[in-house]
Amino acid sequence: MRRLLAAVLTCLVLAGCGPAGGDGGGASGSAGGTNGSGGSSARSAVDVDTPALRSLKRRAGIAACPAAMSASGLPDVSLPCLGGGRAVSLSRLRGPLVINLFAQWCGPCRKELPYYQELSEKAHGRVQVLGVDYEDTLPARALDLARTSGVRYPLLADPSALLRKPFGVRGLPGIVLVDRGGKVRPVQLRAFRSYAELRDVVQQQLGVTLPA
Repeated sequence: MRRLLAAVLTCLVLAGCGPAGGDGGGASGSAGGTNGSGGSSARSAVDVDTPALRSLKRRAGIAACPAAMSASGLPDVSLPCLGGGRAVSLSRLRGPLVINLFAQWCGPCRKELPYYQELSEKAHGRVQVLGVDYEDTLPARALDLARTSGVRYPLLADPSALLRKPFGVRGLPGIVLVDRGGKVRPVQLRAFRSYAELRDVVQQQLGVTLPA
């Protein structure tokens, strides 16, 4: 029995945080594809720019989504701005850039969002931080989570999981790092336990120096 329990726990850890269904507010189906409930079509129909969402975004103080700049190695995918604003073509974003893949249904994401906000504040002018609400059909909950977590950096929305294939997303949370030259580092699907841990990874991968 102990061996069976250990195997189950190991499997859960390796699987990462996947979208939950039902009242949990997650997308239908798993991160690997659609299911019989029509999860893919449900996600593609999510409207992330409504008057109510714009109001939530203003109250949370979330920054406007960035304008396109120069080409990078990011995928040629355009994502809407969560809560209203211009859509953003990822392939036109400039580094150094940190992209946080999160969702309101992901427990570890909730814990680490304040670390990304701290990074955004302390790295201002050195590294840009951008969040992507990934495979989430409840944008209002995502904006409410951002507000309660103190997140004010720009947020995009990917309810249809368009980034699954180019980034190889198998679960959440995740971090995407883009250096000054536009090179995209291998996507890391991991949870950070402190700002210091996040800062160390960003410094190492992007070659920048950040405040403690």
